[in-house]
Amino acid sequence: MTQSIAALLAAELAIDVKQAIAAVALLDEGATVPFISRYRKEVTGGLDDTQMRLLEERLRYLREMAERRDAILKSIDEQDKLTPELEAAIKDAETKSRLEDLYLPYKPKRRTKAMIAREAGLEPLADALYGDPNLDPEVLAADYLNVEAGFDSNKAVLDGAKQILMERFAEDAELLHRLRSFLKSDGLLASRVVTGKEEEGAKFSDYFEHTEPLKSVPSHRALAMFRGRNEGFLMLDLRLTSEESSADTHPCQGMIAAHWSIEDKGRAADKWLAEVVRWTWSVKMPLHIQSDLLMALREQSEAEAIRVFASNLKDLLLAAPAGPQVTIGLDPGLRTGVKVAAVDATGKLVDQATIYPTPPQNKIREAAATLVTMIKKHGVQLISIGNGTGSRETDRFVAEALAAHAELSVRRVVVNEAGASIYSASELAAKEFPDVDVTIRGAVSIARRLQDPLAELVKIDPQSIGVGQYQHDVSQVQLGRQLNAVVEDCVNAVGVDINTASSPLLTRVSGLSPRIAENIVSMRDTKGRFENRKALLDVVGMGAKTFQQAAGFLRVMDGDNPLDASAVHPESYSLVEKIATENGRELRGLIGDSPFLRAVNARDYVSKDVGLPTVTDILSELEKPGRDPRPEFKTAKLQDGIEKITDLRLDMVLEGTVTNVTSFGAFVDVGVHQDGLVHISAMSDKFIKDPREAAKAGDIVKVKVMAIDVPRKRVGLSMRLTDSAQEPGAEPKKRNHRPAQGKRENAQPTRPRRGPQGTAKQSSNHGAVKPNNAFADAFAKARDKR
Repeated sequence: MTQSIAALLAAELAIDVKQAIAAVALLDEGATVPFISRYRKEVTGGLDDTQMRLLEERLRYLREMAERRDAILKSIDEQDKLTPELEAAIKDAETKSRLEDLYLPYKPKRRTKAMIAREAGLEPLADALYGDPNLDPEVLAADYLNVEAGFDSNKAVLDGAKQILMERFAEDAELLHRLRSFLKSDGLLASRVVTGKEEEGAKFSDYFEHTEPLKSVPSHRALAMFRGRNEGFLMLDLRLTSEESSADTHPCQGMIAAHWSIEDKGRAADKWLAEVVRWTWSVKMPLHIQSDLLMALREQSEAEAIRVFASNLKDLLLAAPAGPQVTIGLDPGLRTGVKVAAVDATGKLVDQATIYPTPPQNKIREAAATLVTMIKKHGVQLISIGNGTGSRETDRFVAEALAAHAELSVRRVVVNEAGASIYSASELAAKEFPDVDVTIRGAVSIARRLQDPLAELVKIDPQSIGVGQYQHDVSQVQLGRQLNAVVEDCVNAVGVDINTASSPLLTRVSGLSPRIAENIVSMRDTKGRFENRKALLDVVGMGAKTFQQAAGFLRVMDGDNPLDASAVHPESYSLVEKIATENGRELRGLIGDSPFLRAVNARDYVSKDVGLPTVTDILSELEKPGRDPRPEFKTAKLQDGIEKITDLRLDMVLEGTVTNVTSFGAFVDVGVHQDGLVHISAMSDKFIKDPREAAKAGDIVKVKVMAIDVPRKRVGLSMRLTDSAQEPGAEPKKRNHRPAQGKRENAQPTRPRRGPQGTAKQSSNHGAVKPNNAFADAFAKARDKR
């Protein structure tokens, strides 16, 4: 790694260059981010996992850029056009965009009109007219006629000279940067419907006549417009404000002329040079610059969408586990019945059935008998109900069945079943349950994800869990990389019980490959449980380096060494033993003794091999060994009788679970099959820039129903319980959210508006209660979020 890359990393992350060098060296040696951030704090100066992930990502970008820089330098050098000034500029370039701008004039390209003109010997003419505008273009052109090359008239010759200057002007890196910056700052992004596609592309109707500042286009709207363009329904264009674009000369033409010192002083060639400038802007540059700016907007929007997805995934993976309790999983269904799977405290399938308590069969009595028998037989403590079709009907049936048997102490919970069907049909599920029906496998997954969401969700491709926005429109490589990093961080933050973990879960442990994970499970199945971490060294493929990376994140509960159940790394066992010995304590008695451990002076145990951060972490871990960073398990209490969207009423207060957080709000499951949307403007009484400041996926929240649209299956909610959906003519409170610029019908109001549109009287079929403007806008954004 060059010193320049280390310096850039240090500057971007606001860390010391030595920290950057140390972190990169560890990554290059094969160390994982979880291992480095947890067990190598002295080496990196205490970089945490977030900083390490940013460093890893930027390191990848900078190294890719370094490779591109070398290729560009080599290409230009081979053309014998590499000057010291150009080489210095290329080496100083800080972005890939700047690199490509500098390379543009030297980049091999298809045969252009400017090339043909140069080959015909017209470049001296172009240089002469640009260098001395006093020269008469028509007089000079006569000396450059070249009939064989197609330049048989003064007009053809001057047009050829124009092409040479246009290409030169359009490929100037500094000018490109200035124009791009200007349009990015002052430009407007406009979307228009493709003529004749109005009906077919109705889902993009919000963007049929839409204009807003390019610099402030939120990611979800940008990705919606890009999707509309890709599907052939929208056209996108960049323009300036009406005041600027109405001027006789486009501002960018003026910038081009100023950059090249071209001005009209009434000289013979001034008019011709002005025409070159006009052509340069109107013909040569717009598509290139617009393409660059739209690509930059897409990359920025994709990065934000990936960030949102990653944040939601992290919240979902770190949701509170119910723990090792005997659980029944119910995969709701109407016509095909409800699939029932009972699993023991370790997640092992012990019983299964299919019941038909819902229409059209309505075999309620038989279904209840089957369920109660299974509960009693296996000592079931929890019932996990998937939130898919038939969920509320199934939940009501379970509630009534349990009410009829007061002696049963069973808790029922509705869980997010996203991805369960993906798992049930996977090769992994088939291997785990070769003789079990696919639908029963789904019920098993639903039961297990209540016991331990993390352990179950790692079996599913993160992209299939469904907590992103426009996840299929972003770079799948970058999305996959980011999501895999989130899963790895979550798994290692919690730790894994080596004697119960599945192969997919073990694969996510620092340093472990799928092959080694399979070997661990295979050895456990053939030789029995692991009694200590050291036994891992007998696993095929487990070398010293792999053991070093993984051991601290693997737990052996009730094993030979109590430290094996903690996050203390085996390389630090001797230090713990030293603490115990010097204080006359038994090792087992030392663990969990908070008063004693807090009284230990960590500095007394610092040495050349062990720094203060490590000693401090060890003492903290000994105080609460193997502690789970996830929150306490709790669930939303869904209101009885509220099962369909038509059961909702305005101003109704409900409890629900946040299922997804986007950049414009949060979706909440209140038990009506359709998640309701809490727009960002209705999430808090204070200004918030990011919805995650007020809610995260998995949170239990109270919400008020603000808008209901039955035909389109939309529900608008508010987390501000003082809001009212039924205040005729009420003025909204002033908020700090700035409305989007552009056409008024596309602007977001500062908060959900109240008034005639938001207070329409409910009809008997409940279909006429329209969402107000803020929710209409937010729902439009959400329509294609997946």
